[in-house]
Parts: sequence; C-alpha cells; structure tokens
Amino acid sequence: MNAERLLAQYEQVADAPDAVARLRRFILDLAVRGKLVTQDVRDEPASELLKRIAAEKQRLVKVGEMDKQKPLLPIGEDADFAIPSSWCWTRLGAIASYIQRGKSPKYATSDGALVVSQRCVQWRGLDLAVAKQVTLDSLADYEQVRFLRSGDLLWNSTGTGTIGRVVRLVDPPDKLVCDSHVTVVRCLECDPEYIRTWLRSDHVYALIEDRAAGSTNQVELTAQMAINQVVPLPPLAEQHRIVAKVDELMALCDRLEAARQAREAARDRLALASLNRLNAPDSETFQAAARFALDALPALTTRPDQIKQLRQAILNLAVRGRLVRQDPNDEPAAQLLKRVAGEITAYGKANRIGQTQVEPISDADLPFSVPNGWQWTRLCALFKVITDGDHQPPPKADKGVAFLTIGNVTTGQLDFTDCRLVPETYFKSLAPYRTPAKGDILYTVVGATYGRPALVDTERDFCVQRHIAILKPAAAMSLRFLMALLASPFIYDQAKRSTTGTAQPTIALRPLRNFIAPLPPLAEQHRIVAKVDALMALCDRLEANLISAAATRRRLLDALFAEALAPTEDRELQAAE
Repeated sequence: MNAERLLAQYEQVADAPDAVARLRRFILDLAVRGKLVTQDVRDEPASELLKRIAAEKQRLVKVGEMDKQKPLLPIGEDADFAIPSSWCWTRLGAIASYIQRGKSPKYATSDGALVVSQRCVQWRGLDLAVAKQVTLDSLADYEQVRFLRSGDLLWNSTGTGTIGRVVRLVDPPDKLVCDSHVTVVRCLECDPEYIRTWLRSDHVYALIEDRAAGSTNQVELTAQMAINQVVPLPPLAEQHRIVAKVDELMALCDRLEAARQAREAARDRLALASLNRLNAPDSETFQAAARFALDALPALTTRPDQIKQLRQAILNLAVRGRLVRQDPNDEPAAQLLKRVAGEITAYGKANRIGQTQVEPISDADLPFSVPNGWQWTRLCALFKVITDGDHQPPPKADKGVAFLTIGNVTTGQLDFTDCRLVPETYFKSLAPYRTPAKGDILYTVVGATYGRPALVDTERDFCVQRHIAILKPAAAMSLRFLMALLASPFIYDQAKRSTTGTAQPTIALRPLRNFIAPLPPLAEQHRIVAKVDALMALCDRLEANLISAAATRRRLLDALFAEALAPTEDRELQAAE
C-alpha cells in the first residue's frame, strides 16, 4: 500500500466531487484492513487479547457485574476481506461487556437528568445541548449498568439519516442515560476508538444506512444485530497506532477541506467581481471588463452554479444593450412599438378582450440608460395578450387534452410526462386567448418557482392552470429576444419585488403586464439573439468541460486509491534480535 503517494498526489484531484469525503472513507477502509500502519511481530496477537477478554468476562460474571452471554454465531462467511496474520475476526459481543439499547425515559419538563437521544449523537461528537431530561425519581428504576461511562460507544439505532452514527463518550456527566433509539457498546480491553473506527467505516455504516433508507425507516439496529456485528480485531498495541494515525490523517483532511473551501471562496469572489463589473450601470470601463471576464471566467469557473451566474450575466448584458454594437441605420424601437400596438389592437377586437392600458414610465422608473434607438416600454406593449389559465378547477378525465401545472414547465421546457388530462369539451369551452399555441411563452407566477419562462414549441393542444401566465407575442417582435428578456435577471428582479404572500409567493397579472422593459430595434434584437446563442454555446462547452474534468479527477482519484491498496512487500517489522 502506497498511501504516501496518494497523499502526495492528492492536490491533483482535490477538486474532484466529494474528494475529501471519499478520502476520509478511504482512510477508514485502510485502517480496518490493516493497511494504514505497519504490523509489528513484537505485538501480542489479537488471539491472545481475545483470551484475556474471555477470562475477564468469566470473572465479571462470577462477581455479578455482567450476565452470562449466549454463544455467538461462528464468523463463517461474514469475514469478507483478508486481514494481517496477527489479527482475528471476531464479533462485537465477544469484546464487549455490555451491548444494550437504552430504555424509554419518563421525561421531565425541568430539574431532571439528561437523556441521550439520536439528535445528541452527531459525527462531530455528543451534543447534550439538545438533550431532553428524565425525571430524577425514575432514575431509581435504572440498573447501575445503564448509567453511561467514559469510553462507552453510543450507536444510533433507528431513523434514516441518523441510524449508524456513533460517538465515544469522554467524561460524561453523572447519571447520564440513553433513550431506546441509542445502543450502548461497552468494550473490554480494546481501544473503543478503534472499534468506533470500524463501526463508522463503510463496511458497517454504509450497509446500515442503506438498509434503513431502503425500507421506509423500518430497519432498526437491534441489540442482537449489534452483538453479532463482526469486527476485524488487531493487536491492542496496533489498535492504538491505528487510532493515532487515523486522528493524524483526519486532521489532514480537515486542512485539505479548509484549503478547498478557501480556493472556492477566492474563485467565487473573483468571478462575482468580474460579473459585477460587467453589470455595473454605465461603466466607462465596460469593454475592458468584458475582455477580462471572458478571458478569466473559464479559469475561475469550477462549478455548475458558477456557469448559471455567467448565463445570467450574459442575459443581463443583452437587455442593457451591451452585448452587440448599435447600428444608427436600424429602424428605432419607437417605430417598432407603433406596429406592435396595431397588432395588439387588432387582436383585442378579434377576441373581444379589453386592451391593457400601458402605464406611463417616469424617469424615476428607469434603472439604467439605454442606447440611442432603444425605447423603454412595458411588457403589455410587447404582447398581444398577457393572461393565465382558467380560474375554475378543471374536470379530470382518463382521456382528453393535457392540462399542465407549474411542475410541467419549471425546467424551461414543456414536460407532458404523466400530466393531468381534461375532457376535450372543457378545452373547447375555453376562450382561444386562454389556451397556449405554438410560439407563445408560458411564465410561472405562483410558488417557489415563479418567474420562469418556457417557450411553447409544439402544436399539440393543451391548457394550463391559472398559476401559469400565457404571453402571446406580437408577430413584429423577435420571439427569441422576448424569451431572453423574460429569462433575464432584470425581469426576474421585478417579479421578485412584485410578489405577494409568503407561504406561496404570487405575481398578479396587473404588475406582470406592467414590468418595464428595454426594447432595442428589431434588427438589433436579431443580432442580440445571435450573440446570446454564441455565448450560451460557450457556456455549454464550459459546462461540458467541467463534467469532463470532474470525471477525469474521479478516475485519477480511483486510480490513486487502487494503487494505494496494491500489494507491496511484506510490511511486518521483524523483532530485534
């Protein structure tokens, strides 16, 4: 085993997903396989340690300090990997004087003694700040053996996410007891911290956790399961060496994790500073900031959430007129708005719907200046109608027309998988402007996922719940520019400010219709869309590179782990002559 080479090359894979967590698990795996420290032939073999433990148990039974134990099951096939010759496979019951679940306490509201529950048993140690209290009177019913002692192992025995956590007690308070969801393991002659190392290794912990997670919380760690848990037992002297080495390497993992977090924080600050420079209003240094950002961000981007920030920055630049050059020969946006207004009026008359009056825009409403040729307006001036689905609960049907809810559109794509159905007669009863058509945009207006646009790219008939707004774009507009506008942070910020309610945030149609929008000339809209597409393709490549780099780091980490486990020369130290 070449653990030194693993640690020497670890920096190459330090940014692999869960690298430090995997290293911690690997250290525990090496420890319980006898591959973390050298064996010393001068150590008393584990077989002799087991004889001493058995003799001590007989003595404790004779003096009445422990009950006689039933014979344990033979190890058999439970020994699932090879161990050094000086080690022995045994069972937890063979090396413990006491293994028992706590009992259900009689809780006190105050002035009681502390009782350890699952919440108290954390990987970082015992947290008695969350402990409840048991009545002092009820402590008289506790046998002396149930009061916890220094060195006891507390092993969570129920609950997905909590089962399998184990801690070692150090100087517990007097009269401390456990409830029935925690198992107490009291070792004899062994180093309890080594036994804890075994119990928190994937050989034990991952198996217990997987069983609990896969059985709707019904699997419990019973006392008999704990008693019959197999243990690879080293000589006592080697147990101490293993514990010391594990402590040393876990401290190293702490430092590696702190260094990784520091690197991530530094990258986050630099990336955020670059994006903020791009998004600063009327920055005179925009061109320089843009060049720096495009050059530096790929190197600073190591996580998918950072790619998301870059995509949002691109959309923000697009709606501010900073993504492409303006052309003075373009028809001004004011002329475009006149044509759109004609469309809106004609659509309203044809569908007998009232025309939304565009609220005036004051200088105080404008968050930034727009280029010459652009025009400030409101969303209702860009769409023939902004409405929502039918407000009446729709009838259900086994066959019929798809009825989409927010969950079907929150990814930005229409998802008809397992969607509800409504009768075709109900669909036909809806006004045409309340049913989406190809080229429309849906916009979520209720719940935690409000403010997400989705393009209708199908000719399939369907309808939507009232929690989804239907925006029918004017034909004179660039549909893809409108999608970029609605997906931009500028529009989302207005959506966030306009929500009402806390448990279920809601954007009413009136404020949605009156979101202010910067409108470029139509020719520039097309140039913006082309540039956005090119930059989003760059983001796609960055994201693909991240996935590829993460996979490469995983493979390298796996290779280093495999090399560290590879057989080497005989590692047992020869006794001095």
